Amino acid sequence: MAPIRFIVACVVWSLALLAGSAGAVAAQPAPAGQTETTETEWGPLGPAGRDMLVKVQLAGLWEGPAGRLGLEKSANPKVKEASRHLIAGHEELDRKVAELGRLLQVELPTESNADQKRWIAEMTEAPAGSVEFDRIFANRLRAAHGGVFKFLAQVRSGTRNTLIRSFAERCMTVVLDHITVLEATGLVDFDDTEAIPLATLAVAAAPTTGAAAPAPGVRRTTPVPQPTAAASADTSGTVRDTLLGGALLLTLGAMVFFWIRGSGSGGVSRRNRRGTSG
Repeated sequence: MAPIRFIVACVVWSLALLAGSAGAVAAQPAPAGQTETTETEWGPLGPAGRDMLVKVQLAGLWEGPAGRLGLEKSANPKVKEASRHLIAGHEELDRKVAELGRLLQVELPTESNADQKRWIAEMTEAPAGSVEFDRIFANRLRAAHGGVFKFLAQVRSGTRNTLIRSFAERCMTVVLDHITVLEATGLVDFDDTEAIPLATLAVAAAPTTGAAAPAPGVRRTTPVPQPTAAASADTSGTVRDTLLGGALLLTLGAMVFFWIRGSGSGGVSRRNRRGTSG
């Protein structure tokens, strides 16, 4: 009976191991930042499209008020001109982003974020009519517009949604106009590479068949692909499955071994009993 009890225990242990592994897989959280792509009558709407609407809404929540501060506090005609462009541009974009938010069912923020509140506070605290105000105005707004412009270009180049594509184009036109009038003030500090990062070379396209050979003496290098979150998850799953399979094989081997051993021991015992009784 001992081998039978051992086999039953092994089966129970194997089932528990399987259940535990399945529970671990189910309990794994989804990758950070992963959101759904939904189908709309204007094409698929993905995370970048939603994020663009949110960012445009956030921009309007502080850049419009910044433009009104510029009109109220600046004595510089060029700053006032930039302010008028900011107000008019964001009045247009605010109306359009609200409409798209309703159409595409994207929840939009109603309050500016902490950084934007801090920038408005800096402008509010700077003395009216001062160069200090004008510099804060020009540099804070130019830095913000530069970051948004790059993001809009990425969305425009990759989206499959016609509404997002058209709105991204219009946003880029408005943002470029704002960048131009802010730079025209002559107050933008281009030496501040943290606020306005230096331009970098574009990433080269992947080599295709028939690509030019490297120059003599130059070694052709192949970039090492970086693991993605999905690849890491796949690797973890493969390792887990391998360990689980090994454990089950060991359990099965142990069951067979003890079954054979128990059967042999039983046969020897029966023969010994028959020999003694004879």
